[in-house]
Amino acid sequence: MKNEVHGGLIFFPGNQEVSFNYPANTYAFRQDSNFLYFFGLDQPDLAGIIDLDSGKEILFGNDVEIGDIIWMGQQPTMKERGRQTGVEEALPLSKLEETLQHAMNSGRKIHYAPPYRGETIIQISELLEYPLSEVRKRASEELIKGIVKLRMKKDLLEIQEIENMVDVAWLMHTTAMKMARPGTIEKEIAGTIEGIALAQACGVSFPVILTINGQTLHNHYHGNILMPDRMLVVDAGCESEYHYSSDITRTVPVGGEFSLRQKEIYDIVLAANLTAISEVKPGIPFRDIHLKAGREIAAGLISLGIMKGDPDEAVARGAHTMFFPHGLGHPMGLDVHDLEGMGENFVGYDEETQRSKEFGLAFLRFGRKLQEHFVMTIEPGIYFIPELIDIWKAEGKCAEFINYDVVETYIDFGGIRIEDNVLVTASGVRVLGKPIPKTVKEIEEIMKVE
Repeated sequence: MKNEVHGGLIFFPGNQEVSFNYPANTYAFRQDSNFLYFFGLDQPDLAGIIDLDSGKEILFGNDVEIGDIIWMGQQPTMKERGRQTGVEEALPLSKLEETLQHAMNSGRKIHYAPPYRGETIIQISELLEYPLSEVRKRASEELIKGIVKLRMKKDLLEIQEIENMVDVAWLMHTTAMKMARPGTIEKEIAGTIEGIALAQACGVSFPVILTINGQTLHNHYHGNILMPDRMLVVDAGCESEYHYSSDITRTVPVGGEFSLRQKEIYDIVLAANLTAISEVKPGIPFRDIHLKAGREIAAGLISLGIMKGDPDEAVARGAHTMFFPHGLGHPMGLDVHDLEGMGENFVGYDEETQRSKEFGLAFLRFGRKLQEHFVMTIEPGIYFIPELIDIWKAEGKCAEFINYDVVETYIDFGGIRIEDNVLVTASGVRVLGKPIPKTVKEIEEIMKVE
Protein backbone atom coordinates (compact mmCIF):
# COMPACT_ATOMS: atom_id res chain seq x y z
CA MET A 1 0.00 0.00 0.00
CA LYS A 2 2.91 2.34 0.71
CA ASN A 3 3.79 2.08 -2.98
CA GLU A 4 0.24 2.89 -4.11
CA VAL A 5 -0.58 5.97 -2.01
CA HIS A 6 1.94 8.78 -1.76
CA GLY A 7 2.34 10.90 1.35
CA GLY A 8 0.32 11.52 4.50
CA LEU A 9 -1.53 9.10 6.77
CA ILE A 10 -3.87 6.25 5.88
CA PHE A 11 -6.64 6.02 8.47
CA PHE A 12 -8.46 2.69 8.84
CA PRO A 13 -11.38 2.93 11.27
CA GLY A 14 -12.53 -0.45 12.53
CA ASN A 15 -16.20 -1.16 13.00
CA GLN A 16 -18.12 -0.59 16.22
CA GLU A 17 -20.80 -2.77 17.74
CA VAL A 18 -24.34 -1.86 16.69
CA SER A 19 -27.45 -2.29 18.85
CA PHE A 20 -30.61 -3.75 17.38
CA ASN A 21 -33.22 -3.06 20.06
CA TYR A 22 -31.48 -1.75 23.18
CA PRO A 23 -27.88 -0.66 23.83
CA ALA A 24 -26.53 -3.87 25.37
CA ASN A 25 -28.19 -6.17 22.81
CA THR A 26 -26.04 -5.97 19.69
CA TYR A 27 -25.96 -7.53 16.26
CA ALA A 28 -23.26 -10.12 15.67
CA PHE A 29 -20.07 -8.13 15.21
CA ARG A 30 -18.54 -7.94 11.73
CA GLN A 31 -15.22 -6.15 11.33
CA ASP A 32 -14.59 -3.73 8.47
CA SER A 33 -12.98 -5.70 5.64
CA ASN A 34 -10.26 -3.14 4.92
CA PHE A 35 -9.28 -3.07 8.59
CA LEU A 36 -9.22 -6.88 8.55
CA TYR A 37 -7.05 -6.94 5.44
CA PHE A 38 -4.42 -4.52 6.73
CA PHE A 39 -4.54 -5.03 10.52
CA GLY A 40 -6.07 -8.49 10.89
CA LEU A 41 -7.89 -7.93 14.19
CA ASP A 42 -11.52 -8.93 14.57
CA GLN A 43 -12.90 -6.98 17.52
CA PRO A 44 -14.81 -3.69 17.89
CA ASP A 45 -13.54 -0.23 18.75
CA LEU A 46 -10.17 -0.33 17.03
CA ALA A 47 -8.49 1.91 14.49
CA GLY A 48 -5.26 1.76 12.56
CA ILE A 49 -2.94 4.28 10.95
CA ILE A 50 -0.20 3.77 8.37
CA ASP A 51 2.19 6.72 8.21
CA LEU A 52 3.32 6.77 4.58
CA ASP A 53 6.20 9.17 5.26
CA SER A 54 7.80 7.48 8.27
CA GLY A 55 6.66 3.94 7.49
CA LYS A 56 5.23 3.66 11.02
CA GLU A 57 2.08 1.60 11.68
CA ILE A 58 -0.02 2.32 14.78
CA LEU A 59 -2.88 0.36 16.34
CA PHE A 60 -5.38 2.30 18.46
CA GLY A 61 -7.59 0.60 21.05
CA ASN A 62 -8.22 0.35 24.75
CA ASP A 63 -7.09 -2.44 27.06
CA VAL A 64 -9.89 -4.14 29.00
CA GLU A 65 -10.65 -3.18 32.59
CA ILE A 66 -12.02 -5.32 35.40
CA GLY A 67 -15.62 -4.52 34.46
CA ASP A 68 -14.95 -5.89 30.98
CA ILE A 69 -13.09 -8.93 32.30
CA ILE A 70 -16.08 -9.95 34.44
CA TRP A 71 -18.22 -10.29 31.31
CA MET A 72 -15.64 -11.22 28.68
CA GLY A 73 -12.78 -12.89 30.52
CA GLN A 74 -9.18 -11.76 30.32
CA GLN A 75 -8.13 -10.38 26.94
CA PRO A 76 -4.74 -9.74 25.32
CA THR A 77 -3.42 -6.20 25.68
CA MET A 78 -3.41 -3.91 22.68
CA LYS A 79 0.37 -4.26 22.43
CA GLU A 80 0.00 -8.05 22.38
CA ARG A 81 -2.72 -7.86 19.73
CA GLY A 82 -0.61 -5.54 17.64
CA ARG A 83 2.39 -7.85 17.76
CA GLN A 84 0.17 -10.72 16.55
CA THR A 85 -0.21 -8.87 13.26
CA GLY A 86 3.22 -7.25 13.07
CA VAL A 87 2.27 -3.82 14.43
CA GLU A 88 4.74 -2.70 17.08
CA GLU A 89 3.12 0.51 18.33
CA ALA A 90 -0.24 0.44 20.14
CA LEU A 91 -1.88 3.51 21.68
CA PRO A 92 -5.13 4.13 23.59
CA LEU A 93 -8.09 5.11 21.45
CA SER A 94 -8.02 8.55 23.08
CA LYS A 95 -4.76 9.26 21.23
CA LEU A 96 -6.36 8.80 17.79
CA GLU A 97 -7.82 12.30 17.56
CA GLU A 98 -4.57 13.88 18.74
CA THR A 99 -2.57 11.95 16.12
CA LEU A 100 -4.91 12.89 13.27
CA GLN A 101 -5.15 16.52 14.32
CA HIS A 102 -1.38 16.86 14.56
CA ALA A 103 -1.01 15.50 11.04
CA MET A 104 -3.66 17.86 9.64
CA ASN A 105 -2.16 20.85 11.44
CA SER A 106 1.12 19.96 9.76
CA GLY A 107 -0.55 20.11 6.37
CA ARG A 108 -0.48 16.35 5.83
CA LYS A 109 -3.21 14.53 3.92
CA ILE A 110 -5.44 12.00 5.68
CA HIS A 111 -6.48 9.15 3.37
CA TYR A 112 -9.48 6.99 4.20
CA ALA A 113 -11.77 4.65 2.27
CA PRO A 114 -15.48 5.44 1.72
CA PRO A 115 -17.35 4.69 4.98
CA TYR A 116 -20.63 2.76 4.70
CA ARG A 117 -21.89 2.72 8.31
CA GLY A 118 -23.53 5.73 9.89
CA GLU A 119 -21.49 5.52 13.10
CA THR A 120 -18.24 5.47 11.09
CA ILE A 121 -19.32 8.52 9.10
CA ILE A 122 -20.01 10.32 12.37
CA GLN A 123 -16.65 9.21 13.80
CA ILE A 124 -14.72 10.51 10.78
CA SER A 125 -16.71 13.74 10.81
CA GLU A 126 -15.83 14.37 14.45
CA LEU A 127 -12.17 13.34 14.18
CA LEU A 128 -11.40 15.27 11.00
CA GLU A 129 -13.91 18.09 11.55
CA TYR A 130 -15.62 17.50 8.20
CA PRO A 131 -19.34 18.19 7.72
CA LEU A 132 -21.27 14.92 7.72
CA SER A 133 -22.39 15.54 4.15
CA GLU A 134 -18.75 15.83 3.03
CA VAL A 135 -17.31 12.70 4.64
CA ARG A 136 -17.96 10.24 1.81
CA LYS A 137 -17.06 12.82 -0.84
CA ARG A 138 -13.63 13.34 0.74
CA ALA A 139 -12.65 9.67 0.65
CA SER A 140 -9.26 9.25 -1.01
CA GLU A 141 -9.49 8.14 -4.64
CA GLU A 142 -5.78 7.34 -4.51
CA LEU A 143 -6.39 4.99 -1.59
CA ILE A 144 -9.47 3.44 -3.21
CA LYS A 145 -7.48 2.52 -6.32
CA GLY A 146 -4.63 1.18 -4.19
CA ILE A 147 -6.94 -1.02 -2.12
CA VAL A 148 -8.68 -2.36 -5.22
CA LYS A 149 -5.35 -3.20 -6.82
CA LEU A 150 -4.16 -5.09 -3.74
CA ARG A 151 -7.35 -6.91 -2.74
CA MET A 152 -8.60 -7.97 -6.19
CA LYS A 153 -5.80 -10.50 -6.70
CA LYS A 154 -6.16 -13.35 -4.22
CA ASP A 155 -3.17 -15.26 -2.87
CA LEU A 156 -3.18 -19.02 -2.27
CA LEU A 157 -4.37 -18.74 1.33
CA GLU A 158 -7.27 -16.49 0.34
CA ILE A 159 -8.27 -18.82 -2.48
CA GLN A 160 -8.21 -21.78 -0.09
CA GLU A 161 -10.42 -19.90 2.38
CA ILE A 162 -12.98 -19.17 -0.35
CA GLU A 163 -12.84 -22.75 -1.61
CA ASN A 164 -13.38 -24.11 1.91
CA MET A 165 -16.53 -21.98 2.12
CA VAL A 166 -17.78 -23.32 -1.22
CA ASP A 167 -17.41 -26.80 0.28
CA VAL A 168 -19.67 -25.77 3.17
CA ALA A 169 -22.07 -24.24 0.64
CA TRP A 170 -22.21 -27.70 -1.00
CA LEU A 171 -23.78 -29.03 2.20
CA MET A 172 -26.10 -26.04 2.49
CA HIS A 173 -27.39 -26.42 -1.06
CA THR A 174 -27.66 -30.20 -1.20
CA THR A 175 -29.56 -30.08 2.09
CA ALA A 176 -31.96 -27.49 0.63
CA MET A 177 -32.47 -29.69 -2.44
CA LYS A 178 -33.44 -32.69 -0.30
CA MET A 179 -35.86 -30.56 1.75
CA ALA A 180 -37.63 -28.99 -1.25
CA ARG A 181 -40.85 -30.99 -0.92
CA PRO A 182 -44.46 -29.87 -1.39
CA GLY A 183 -45.93 -28.58 1.87
CA THR A 184 -42.61 -27.41 3.31
CA ILE A 185 -42.45 -23.77 4.43
CA GLU A 186 -39.52 -21.84 2.97
CA LYS A 187 -38.29 -20.74 6.39
CA GLU A 188 -37.74 -24.36 7.44
CA ILE A 189 -35.18 -24.73 4.68
CA ALA A 190 -33.71 -21.24 5.13
CA GLY A 191 -33.26 -21.81 8.87
CA THR A 192 -31.69 -25.22 8.34
CA ILE A 193 -29.08 -24.04 5.87
CA GLU A 194 -28.28 -20.96 7.95
CA GLY A 195 -27.71 -23.36 10.83
CA ILE A 196 -25.24 -25.30 8.67
CA ALA A 197 -23.39 -22.05 7.95
CA LEU A 198 -23.16 -21.36 11.68
CA ALA A 199 -22.14 -24.90 12.58
CA GLN A 200 -19.67 -25.54 9.76
CA ALA A 201 -18.37 -21.99 9.17
CA CYS A 202 -18.93 -18.61 10.82
CA GLY A 203 -22.43 -17.84 9.58
CA VAL A 204 -23.89 -16.75 6.28
CA SER A 205 -22.00 -14.34 4.03
CA PHE A 206 -25.25 -12.48 3.21
CA PRO A 207 -28.92 -12.92 4.16
CA VAL A 208 -30.21 -16.15 2.61
CA ILE A 209 -32.22 -15.71 -0.60
CA LEU A 210 -34.65 -18.63 -0.79
CA THR A 211 -37.96 -18.45 -2.60
CA ILE A 212 -40.45 -20.04 -4.95
CA ASN A 213 -40.88 -16.54 -6.38
CA GLY A 214 -37.57 -16.50 -8.18
CA GLN A 215 -38.68 -13.69 -10.46
CA THR A 216 -37.76 -11.38 -7.55
CA LEU A 217 -33.98 -11.42 -7.77
CA HIS A 218 -33.19 -10.82 -4.08
CA ASN A 219 -36.24 -12.26 -2.33
CA HIS A 220 -35.62 -12.55 1.43
CA TYR A 221 -39.21 -13.43 2.37
CA HIS A 222 -39.39 -17.04 3.58
CA GLY A 223 -43.07 -17.48 4.41
CA ASN A 224 -44.33 -19.32 1.32
CA ILE A 225 -45.38 -22.96 1.29
CA LEU A 226 -43.65 -25.00 -1.41
CA MET A 227 -46.15 -26.16 -4.02
CA PRO A 228 -45.91 -28.67 -6.87
CA ASP A 229 -44.98 -27.21 -10.28
CA ARG A 230 -42.95 -24.42 -8.66
CA MET A 231 -39.19 -23.99 -8.62
CA LEU A 232 -37.13 -23.05 -5.58
CA VAL A 233 -34.27 -20.56 -5.98
CA VAL A 234 -31.64 -20.80 -3.23
CA ASP A 235 -28.88 -18.17 -3.28
CA ALA A 236 -26.71 -18.65 -0.20
CA GLY A 237 -23.13 -18.81 1.03
CA CYS A 238 -21.08 -18.61 4.19
CA GLU A 239 -18.07 -16.91 5.76
CA SER A 240 -14.89 -18.42 7.15
CA GLU A 241 -13.31 -17.51 10.47
CA TYR A 242 -11.27 -14.96 8.53
CA HIS A 243 -14.43 -13.72 6.73
CA TYR A 244 -13.75 -15.00 3.22
CA SER A 245 -17.00 -15.86 1.48
CA SER A 246 -18.82 -18.22 -0.82
CA ASP A 247 -21.87 -17.32 -2.91
CA ILE A 248 -23.72 -20.11 -4.73
CA THR A 249 -27.15 -20.27 -6.38
CA ARG A 250 -29.09 -23.35 -7.39
CA THR A 251 -32.65 -23.64 -8.67
CA VAL A 252 -34.55 -26.90 -8.24
CA PRO A 253 -38.06 -28.19 -8.91
CA VAL A 254 -40.25 -28.61 -5.84
CA GLY A 255 -40.68 -32.35 -5.41
CA GLY A 256 -37.54 -33.31 -7.30
CA GLU A 257 -38.67 -33.74 -10.92
CA PHE A 258 -38.46 -31.10 -13.65
CA SER A 259 -41.50 -30.60 -15.83
CA LEU A 260 -40.79 -30.29 -19.55
CA ARG A 261 -41.30 -26.52 -19.41
CA GLN A 262 -39.00 -26.15 -16.39
CA LYS A 263 -36.33 -28.34 -17.98
CA GLU A 264 -36.39 -26.33 -21.22
CA ILE A 265 -35.77 -23.02 -19.47
CA TYR A 266 -33.34 -24.56 -16.98
CA ASP A 267 -31.15 -26.02 -19.70
CA ILE A 268 -30.87 -22.60 -21.36
CA VAL A 269 -29.61 -21.05 -18.12
CA LEU A 270 -27.22 -23.96 -17.59
CA ALA A 271 -25.86 -23.54 -21.13
CA ALA A 272 -25.29 -19.83 -20.41
CA ASN A 273 -23.53 -20.72 -17.14
CA LEU A 274 -21.24 -23.28 -18.79
CA THR A 275 -20.53 -21.06 -21.80
CA ALA A 276 -19.57 -18.15 -19.56
CA ILE A 277 -17.29 -20.30 -17.42
CA SER A 278 -15.55 -21.67 -20.51
CA GLU A 279 -14.79 -18.12 -21.69
CA VAL A 280 -13.06 -17.01 -18.47
CA LYS A 281 -9.33 -16.36 -18.79
CA PRO A 282 -6.88 -13.51 -18.20
CA GLY A 283 -7.17 -10.54 -20.55
CA ILE A 284 -10.81 -11.15 -21.50
CA PRO A 285 -13.23 -8.31 -20.65
CA PHE A 286 -15.87 -9.67 -18.31
CA ARG A 287 -18.46 -7.62 -20.20
CA ASP A 288 -17.74 -9.71 -23.31
CA ILE A 289 -18.43 -12.88 -21.33
CA HIS A 290 -21.63 -11.35 -19.96
CA LEU A 291 -22.81 -10.63 -23.50
CA LYS A 292 -21.98 -14.17 -24.65
CA ALA A 293 -24.10 -15.52 -21.81
CA GLY A 294 -26.84 -13.15 -22.95
CA ARG A 295 -26.58 -14.49 -26.49
CA GLU A 296 -26.90 -18.06 -25.19
CA ILE A 297 -30.06 -17.02 -23.37
CA ALA A 298 -31.49 -15.24 -26.42
CA ALA A 299 -30.75 -18.19 -28.72
CA GLY A 300 -32.37 -20.61 -26.29
CA LEU A 301 -35.49 -18.49 -25.89
CA ILE A 302 -35.73 -18.12 -29.67
CA SER A 303 -35.65 -21.91 -30.00
CA LEU A 304 -38.69 -22.08 -27.69
CA GLY A 305 -40.59 -19.33 -29.55
CA ILE A 306 -40.44 -16.97 -26.57
CA MET A 307 -38.13 -14.69 -28.52
CA LYS A 308 -37.63 -14.40 -32.27
CA GLY A 309 -35.23 -13.05 -34.86
CA ASP A 310 -31.45 -13.14 -34.84
CA PRO A 311 -29.90 -13.70 -31.38
CA ASP A 312 -26.95 -11.38 -32.04
CA GLU A 313 -29.25 -8.55 -33.11
CA ALA A 314 -31.54 -9.24 -30.15
CA VAL A 315 -28.64 -8.93 -27.71
CA ALA A 316 -27.32 -5.81 -29.47
CA ARG A 317 -30.75 -4.24 -28.97
CA GLY A 318 -31.01 -5.42 -25.37
CA ALA A 319 -34.13 -7.52 -25.97
CA HIS A 320 -32.81 -10.38 -23.82
CA THR A 321 -32.59 -8.11 -20.78
CA MET A 322 -36.30 -8.46 -20.11
CA PHE A 323 -35.44 -12.03 -19.11
CA PHE A 324 -31.84 -11.46 -17.90
CA PRO A 325 -31.84 -7.97 -16.35
CA HIS A 326 -28.79 -8.28 -14.09
CA GLY A 327 -25.04 -8.66 -14.51
CA LEU A 328 -23.28 -11.98 -14.99
CA GLY A 329 -21.28 -11.78 -11.78
CA HIS A 330 -19.07 -9.91 -9.34
CA PRO A 331 -15.72 -10.29 -7.53
CA MET A 332 -15.54 -12.49 -4.42
CA GLY A 333 -13.33 -12.26 -1.36
CA LEU A 334 -13.57 -10.74 2.10
CA ASP A 335 -16.89 -9.25 1.03
CA VAL A 336 -19.37 -11.40 -0.84
CA HIS A 337 -19.54 -8.51 -3.32
CA ASP A 338 -15.85 -7.92 -2.90
CA LEU A 339 -14.76 -4.29 -2.57
CA GLU A 340 -18.20 -2.95 -3.47
CA GLY A 341 -17.85 -0.38 -0.71
CA MET A 342 -15.02 1.19 -2.69
CA GLY A 343 -17.50 2.07 -5.45
CA GLU A 344 -18.45 -0.33 -8.25
CA ASN A 345 -16.95 1.82 -10.97
CA PHE A 346 -13.54 1.81 -9.26
CA VAL A 347 -13.67 -1.98 -8.93
CA GLY A 348 -15.34 -3.14 -12.11
CA TYR A 349 -14.46 -0.46 -14.64
CA ASP A 350 -11.44 1.56 -15.76
CA GLU A 351 -10.31 4.00 -18.44
CA GLU A 352 -10.52 1.26 -21.06
CA THR A 353 -13.94 -0.12 -20.08
CA GLN A 354 -16.70 2.34 -19.28
CA ARG A 355 -20.01 1.42 -17.67
CA SER A 356 -23.05 1.23 -19.95
CA LYS A 357 -26.19 3.24 -19.28
CA GLU A 358 -28.45 0.74 -21.06
CA PHE A 359 -31.05 -1.26 -19.13
CA GLY A 360 -29.62 -4.58 -18.02
CA LEU A 361 -26.04 -3.94 -19.06
CA ALA A 362 -25.91 -0.97 -16.66
CA PHE A 363 -26.39 -3.45 -13.79
CA LEU A 364 -23.20 -5.33 -14.66
CA ARG A 365 -21.05 -4.67 -11.60
CA PHE A 366 -17.81 -5.72 -13.26
CA GLY A 367 -16.94 -5.18 -16.90
CA ARG A 368 -13.17 -4.77 -17.23
CA LYS A 369 -10.54 -7.31 -18.23
CA LEU A 370 -10.00 -10.30 -15.99
CA GLN A 371 -6.61 -11.00 -14.43
CA GLU A 372 -5.03 -14.11 -12.98
CA HIS A 373 -6.01 -14.69 -9.32
CA PHE A 374 -9.33 -12.85 -9.60
CA VAL A 375 -12.21 -14.79 -8.00
CA MET A 376 -15.57 -14.14 -9.64
CA THR A 377 -19.15 -15.37 -9.57
CA ILE A 378 -20.79 -16.62 -12.77
CA GLU A 379 -24.56 -16.37 -12.32
CA PRO A 380 -26.77 -16.05 -15.41
CA GLY A 381 -30.52 -16.35 -15.04
CA ILE A 382 -33.88 -16.22 -16.79
CA TYR A 383 -36.79 -14.52 -15.04
CA PHE A 384 -40.38 -13.86 -16.00
CA ILE A 385 -41.14 -10.65 -14.07
CA PRO A 386 -44.85 -9.80 -14.56
CA GLU A 387 -44.47 -6.08 -13.89
CA LEU A 388 -41.54 -5.75 -16.30
CA ILE A 389 -43.35 -7.75 -18.98
CA ASP A 390 -46.41 -5.50 -18.66
CA ILE A 391 -44.32 -2.33 -19.05
CA TRP A 392 -42.38 -3.58 -22.06
CA LYS A 393 -45.51 -4.91 -23.76
CA ALA A 394 -47.39 -1.65 -23.22
CA GLU A 395 -44.46 0.25 -24.77
CA GLY A 396 -44.09 -2.26 -27.61
CA LYS A 397 -40.44 -2.50 -26.60
CA CYS A 398 -38.32 -4.89 -28.70
CA ALA A 399 -41.51 -6.32 -30.23
CA GLU A 400 -39.52 -7.50 -33.24
CA PHE A 401 -37.60 -9.85 -30.92
CA ILE A 402 -40.18 -10.84 -28.26
CA ASN A 403 -43.32 -12.92 -28.77
CA TYR A 404 -45.38 -11.32 -26.03
CA ASP A 405 -48.30 -13.72 -26.48
CA VAL A 406 -45.98 -16.64 -25.74
CA VAL A 407 -44.24 -14.78 -22.91
CA GLU A 408 -47.56 -14.31 -21.13
CA THR A 409 -48.02 -18.08 -20.91
CA TYR A 410 -44.93 -18.07 -18.64
CA ILE A 411 -46.18 -15.27 -16.40
CA ASP A 412 -46.44 -17.65 -13.41
CA PHE A 413 -43.10 -19.39 -14.06
CA GLY A 414 -40.88 -17.48 -11.62
CA GLY A 415 -37.16 -17.48 -12.28
CA ILE A 416 -34.03 -19.60 -12.55
CA ARG A 417 -30.47 -18.66 -11.60
CA ILE A 418 -27.36 -20.87 -11.52
CA GLU A 419 -24.26 -19.46 -9.83
CA ASP A 420 -20.73 -20.77 -9.33
CA ASN A 421 -17.55 -19.25 -7.87
CA VAL A 422 -14.54 -19.40 -10.21
CA LEU A 423 -10.84 -18.61 -10.06
CA VAL A 424 -9.12 -17.00 -13.03
CA THR A 425 -5.96 -19.06 -13.61
CA ALA A 426 -2.94 -18.42 -15.83
CA SER A 427 -4.41 -20.61 -18.56
CA GLY A 428 -8.13 -20.15 -18.00
CA VAL A 429 -10.48 -20.95 -15.15
CA ARG A 430 -11.12 -23.31 -12.25
CA VAL A 431 -14.52 -23.74 -10.64
CA LEU A 432 -13.92 -23.63 -6.90
CA GLY A 433 -15.00 -26.22 -4.37
CA LYS A 434 -16.77 -29.54 -4.34
CA PRO A 435 -19.09 -29.69 -7.39
CA ILE A 436 -22.65 -28.83 -6.38
CA PRO A 437 -25.29 -30.63 -8.48
CA LYS A 438 -26.46 -28.46 -11.35
CA THR A 439 -27.47 -30.60 -14.33
CA VAL A 440 -31.07 -31.79 -14.50
CA LYS A 441 -29.90 -35.38 -14.01
CA GLU A 442 -27.71 -34.54 -11.00
CA ILE A 443 -30.43 -32.52 -9.31
CA GLU A 444 -33.15 -35.10 -9.84
CA GLU A 445 -30.83 -37.84 -8.58
CA ILE A 446 -29.97 -36.08 -5.30
CA MET A 447 -33.61 -35.07 -4.74
CA LYS A 448 -34.94 -38.63 -4.98
CA VAL A 449 -36.97 -39.64 -1.94
CA GLU A 450 -34.86 -42.01 0.12
